[in-house]
Amino acid sequence: MSVVTALTSTERLRAVLASVPDPEIPAVSVLDLGIVREISAARVLITPTYTGCPATLAIEQAIRSALDANGCGAVAVETTLSPPWSTDWISDEGREKLRAYGIAPPPKGANAAALKNQTLAECPRCGSSNTEEISRFGSTPCKALWRCKACAEPFDRFKCH
Repeated sequence: MSVVTALTSTERLRAVLASVPDPEIPAVSVLDLGIVREISAARVLITPTYTGCPATLAIEQAIRSALDANGCGAVAVETTLSPPWSTDWISDEGREKLRAYGIAPPPKGANAAALKNQTLAECPRCGSSNTEEISRFGSTPCKALWRCKACAEPFDRFKCH
């Protein structure tokens, strides 16, 4: 018996979804980002990182394709906006993958200061906290552009919400 067939249906779906990359940040999966809210034998429930995210349709299609390719065509893919996605849903592994990809992950358990961008970002390249925000707008709407004063490198930081 193969490992895949030995898994329960939920474990199997989780394994399939772990291979679905986020279309804007391919270093992390939809599971890593916490976009997948619920997995059952009947459905996969997702929440986009923010209402109106332009990648939502691409994410739904990528999940649908992965499910179909793995013999899970009967599993529905549903989207919900409530409660809204939070950066606290990014897994610890996802945070490390973001950092390795060059994106500063948001602090976990984002408090009011982090939400107002009053906490410094740690440079994903050199680890320095001697950083500054350059622009509230980064490469995608869910990120801001920052610069490290220690190594002079620019980097994106995931916005807290």
